[in-house]
Amino acid sequence: MKYVVVLYDGMADYPVPALDGKTPMMCANKPLFDSLAKKSEVGLVKTVDDTLKPGSDVANMSVMGFDPLKYYTGRSPLEAVSIGVKLLDDDVTLRCNVVTLSDEENYEDKTMVDYSAGDISTAEAAELIKTVQEVFGNEKYTYYSGVSYRHCLTVREGTTDLGDMTPPHDISDRVVGPYLSKSENAAELVAMMKKSYDVLKDHPVNLKRIAEGKRPANSIWLWGEGNKPILPSFESLYGLKGSVISAVDLLKGIGISAGMSTPDVEGATGYIDTNFEGKARCALEELESGKDFVYIHIEAPDECGHRNEPENKVRAIELIDEKVLSILLEGLEKYDDYKIMILPDHPTPIVTKTHARDAVPYMIYHKNAPVEGVETINEETAKATGNFIEKGSELMGRFVG
Repeated sequence: MKYVVVLYDGMADYPVPALDGKTPMMCANKPLFDSLAKKSEVGLVKTVDDTLKPGSDVANMSVMGFDPLKYYTGRSPLEAVSIGVKLLDDDVTLRCNVVTLSDEENYEDKTMVDYSAGDISTAEAAELIKTVQEVFGNEKYTYYSGVSYRHCLTVREGTTDLGDMTPPHDISDRVVGPYLSKSENAAELVAMMKKSYDVLKDHPVNLKRIAEGKRPANSIWLWGEGNKPILPSFESLYGLKGSVISAVDLLKGIGISAGMSTPDVEGATGYIDTNFEGKARCALEELESGKDFVYIHIEAPDECGHRNEPENKVRAIELIDEKVLSILLEGLEKYDDYKIMILPDHPTPIVTKTHARDAVPYMIYHKNAPVEGVETINEETAKATGNFIEKGSELMGRFVG
């Protein structure tokens, strides 16, 4: 038996005025997804407990079968593991975005123009993080470059009691002052954020980006604090050798921490221009090499939600159907039996441009045991089935059981 999860990050949504009051799932032309849904168990699953923030970290851990209430130690440590940072038990890590802020004189009066600094390239961002490390790095603070706008800070003998370190994608187009932590424990971190604007605004990388009509990465933004991960291995919990296929460090970090393979896919970007076909082929290669389970994470719908791009979010769902499911389903037919589960981790509603903790639609197809499903899968048809899984981390056991 082979098991495949296709995770459409942030796919679920609320009705979108620009889509005539429909959701992107309702609008998308997704014939393969819908054809599976006709023969599958369909329902809703609550992937984010009401006591937790609805991040991709918590939600994906839940979908992968790790109870966040038991195992979650923060987002950034998982990303740090993927980057290759060797964490000590008393290290605290933070996610470090490079962002675009507006140019008001006082930092508190600036607006979060772009949490990703115009999808800055990894090479450009590495130069900026190198400068940040030269200015702020010492025995206590170390900055590490990651992918695109996503980077990492480690704090030796730090604390996670930092007050509210707000994710930058939660405050797009808002003045940042009210979202700076007021905790004394965060004072040095906030001071570095403020000073980084002066350090980065005239950096050669940013001057070149401005000259090219691109947004400058003129500040760091620290958030997502946490301690060294404590995940058990996926194989010890579920008896399956697994792989995680993703473009983002967060998911790779979960996979590495859980003892899973995390192969790189050339051209995997985390955006709508990602190498969809490459991810599908990589998944099939992992299964052929002896893996029992693959988790394919596709970031594109989430990014479109954050950016208020309804048409692109619809298109991202369609591209996964065309370029991922088509390859997967053809490749899986060689096996006597397989199961495939398709779902988002959380909603990323267009109207709010940030994550929500609402229950999301899921679909489980079993080749040798088809069941009556729904004609087309979306938020409303999944709800109408009456199937509801209240604790998201129990879904994996249901899938592989």
